[in-house]
Amino acid sequence: MQDINLAVDRGRVLGLAGPNGAGKTSLLRLLAGDIPLSAGRLLIGGQPPGDWPRRKLARQLAYLPQLSLLNFPYTVEEVVALGRIPHDTGAERDRQIMAEVMAATDITALQQRLYTRLSGGEKQRVQLARIFAQIWDVDALPGGLLLLDEPTTALDLSHQQLVLSAVRTLASRGCAVVLAIHDLNLIAGVADQIAVLRGGQLVASGAPSAVFTEALLREVFSIEVLIQQHPDRAQPLVINR
Repeated sequence: MQDINLAVDRGRVLGLAGPNGAGKTSLLRLLAGDIPLSAGRLLIGGQPPGDWPRRKLARQLAYLPQLSLLNFPYTVEEVVALGRIPHDTGAERDRQIMAEVMAATDITALQQRLYTRLSGGEKQRVQLARIFAQIWDVDALPGGLLLLDEPTTALDLSHQQLVLSAVRTLASRGCAVVLAIHDLNLIAGVADQIAVLRGGQLVASGAPSAVFTEALLREVFSIEVLIQQHPDRAQPLVINR
């Protein structure tokens, strides 16, 4: 990856778009600290990640990769509780937060089920609840950073909307969010800013209405589309020809 210069402010959602292999996952992994920088600078809250105490960083940076492997027979409630490990807010507050994130991802009724016996979509919602629990504290959110790689994978339409609503709620409280979603209409609906990647380089960046043009999508994705205004919301609507 090279020549990428991006910033995401508190309370804003940055969406990453691009074809397979464009570098979206690599950029998220770099932000999460899974990939070391070879050049340039990465600042979180104005500081390099290495300058943060590890426990404090874990309270404010949460990352959900495309694939989250968990083969232990934990209950759903126990999996969600893993997101509270970096915190010392006490059992009562942790239970309150867990109840809130389970409601936000519609898994309250699953909390005593074994994670290993869930469907793919149910597992995805449990993992999202775990990540949300990690940064749900209002005190942490103004400096929080949420990284999501294809968070709507395996989710039906209603749960896609539910999860993206939770993402917007976190952003409205002051959390910065960076997420990659292949569905261009979904990402246009949730993101304040879109960064389009191709071949590890930044092709375009800006508001969804400015970035998603017929010419750019033809150039980057090699597809022919129509771009119209969404009838209910101030966002572009991408229609396959």
